[in-house]
Amino acid sequence: MLILRAENLTNSQIAHGFFGRQGGVSQGIYASLNCGPGSADDRASVLANRSRALAALGAGRLCTLYQVHSALTVTVTTPWEIEASPQADASVTNLPGIALGVLTADCAPVLLADTEAGVIGAAHAGWKGALGGITDSAIAAMEKLGAARARIAAAIGPCIGRASYEVDTAFRDGFLAADAGNGAFFAPSVREAFYRFDLESYVATRLRRAGVTNVARLGADTYARESDFYSFRRATHRGESDYGRELSAIALIA
Repeated sequence: MLILRAENLTNSQIAHGFFGRQGGVSQGIYASLNCGPGSADDRASVLANRSRALAALGAGRLCTLYQVHSALTVTVTTPWEIEASPQADASVTNLPGIALGVLTADCAPVLLADTEAGVIGAAHAGWKGALGGITDSAIAAMEKLGAARARIAAAIGPCIGRASYEVDTAFRDGFLAADAGNGAFFAPSVREAFYRFDLESYVATRLRRAGVTNVARLGADTYARESDFYSFRRATHRGESDYGRELSAIALIA
């Protein structure tokens, strides 16, 4: 099982992990640790994979979301079943034993923690959610539970890398309309009127601008590392019918 961890989230109060695609039971295009109930994978396999990941994490319950590329954050006060997952793209809690999870396949998973306050968060930051302010929303929700943004440590997990992320002019223009300084996250591609977008750097900058200065970047490109990670864009380029989702999760140790 491939589990990446960030040094700034590694301590005795927190369990966290950015899981890759290895160590599960799913077959075919979903091989093998597909944790996404939104995929067309065998339901029993997905549940078995989530149980394996949760056991490796050492938490009691796993709460993931019905992700909609929004800036919506929910506060977890009691665990929910998959079928009752709220539509949101980040969650926060101050309750031990509950693992907050996000599912990705190129989008950036962001795990956050203020260990002094005992508050954690997890955010799904695709380009749309990142631009819309999902990390700002998660930080604000953590503050309502007693966190201080100056104390929050954040880690950005496996996501599509700039070398693998070609976008068109209209995509770039949307970011420039929001902030002219966003041009720094785009580099010219080999094709005219196309660019390479650095999602990881953009998310890191949004965190720092929000006052979170302790930011770790894992630099793991989901598109390029096929044996390690699922990738929506890679599956699309190959004409595959679906794709798996990797899990990133964080929990306060009970």
